[in-house]
Amino acid sequence: MNVGDYDFELPEALIAQTPLTDRTASRLLVLHRDDGRVEHRSFKDLAEYLVPGDTLVLNDTKVIPARLFGRKADTGAKAEVLLLKPLGDDRWEALVRPGKKLHKGAEIHFGESGEGLKPLLAAVVEEEGEMGARTIRFRYDGIFNEILDRLGEMPLPPYIKERLEDRDRYQTVYARNEGSAAAPTAGLHFTGDFLEKLEARGIRICRVTLHVGLGTFRPVAVDDVLEHKMHEEWYAVDAENAELLNRARREGTRIVAVGTTSARTLETLGQRFGDASIEPCSGWTGIFIYPGYAFRLVSALLTNFHLPKSTLVMLVSALAGREAVLSAYREAVSAEYRFFSFGDAMFIT
Repeated sequence: MNVGDYDFELPEALIAQTPLTDRTASRLLVLHRDDGRVEHRSFKDLAEYLVPGDTLVLNDTKVIPARLFGRKADTGAKAEVLLLKPLGDDRWEALVRPGKKLHKGAEIHFGESGEGLKPLLAAVVEEEGEMGARTIRFRYDGIFNEILDRLGEMPLPPYIKERLEDRDRYQTVYARNEGSAAAPTAGLHFTGDFLEKLEARGIRICRVTLHVGLGTFRPVAVDDVLEHKMHEEWYAVDAENAELLNRARREGTRIVAVGTTSARTLETLGQRFGDASIEPCSGWTGIFIYPGYAFRLVSALLTNFHLPKSTLVMLVSALAGREAVLSAYREAVSAEYRFFSFGDAMFIT
């Protein structure tokens, strides 16, 4: 399976740079899996495609201000750190810039008050990994999350050029468990009122957690898709929400994933428990879903429009078929849908 099979033309003008003022004002492309039919609707019309008894699965992860700007302790040169994954004992997997000057042993200071004063936060590079990754250890006084909230910035995707003044606009309204390096962007379309209306119609709301790492969004760097290695991400489901999923399976009702991160969490649970009851659990998942995969839990998917040649396009293609998905993407480009994090939505039913 070649990565070129998941390429398509995407005009740069369609990459959404800013969020809409009204979260629910996005457009919605509906793709019917049974016949490949496409409909062009508004996101608010999603309610028409959900029925009482459906279980809508949200990823309640919360983005942390994971981008830090500092200076090298020895030279004073500018340095940037993007936190990806906590490793315990104040150690993190991170990306650094400039990578050519931040090798093992390099120390970076953040939040210095002046020459000779102790920085609010210091980091030492302990290990060098693949694709620019580093293992760093922090040193500080106080509470790390409070310092990070003070010094850090939201880790917006590189294609978004404008600074986001309102941090909350890159959070879902239901975000509660801190740990993500990126937002589960399909959830950015929802408001609290819209979710309440869905619940009032008999839609069950289920919450899982998957802390999104930037590896999810990287284009595949190998020609043969099967040689691509996914980065692991941490997931969890509690007893109450595990029972919601078990109930849906017992009753034969649909499980609707909001976003590819929710879908990956659900399918990780499906692989972990098989036909047995899902139990509360947590762990790391590197699940890679591409055409040929047999879905165990996901019945329908709400998602944004993704990068060409990305693992996310492959996941969507696994659910709806590559030709149908690429045809729908071409139609979305022709109709000038907004793409990526702050873009429009697609519902595969």
